[in-house]
Amino acid sequence: PPPFTGVWMGDSKLCAIGVHCGNHITSHGLALNCCTDLTWFDHIIPCGLEGKGVTSLSHELGQHITVDHVLEPFLDSFQEVFDCTLVFSEDPG
Repeated sequence: PPPFTGVWMGDSKLCAIGVHCGNHITSHGLALNCCTDLTWFDHIIPCGLEGKGVTSLSHELGQHITVDHVLEPFLDSFQEVFDCTLVFSEDPG
């Protein structure tokens, strides 16, 4: 819910989005909870937001959803939204 960043299902965060700037380098990323063991979040205050929960695609859809299930559709949507072509390299270096 505004003003919080991320993707939300009611009062529960489904996806965290972050940006880090330091030493003249900017990095960014996201964490989409697919089939995350949500019990780990019982031991912390996720994202420092008291009174807010965490959820996953598996929990919301009532079936086991893995990263492999969502990776291709996610990347396709990313390319469409940002009007770009993703290039993949076998060598991560």
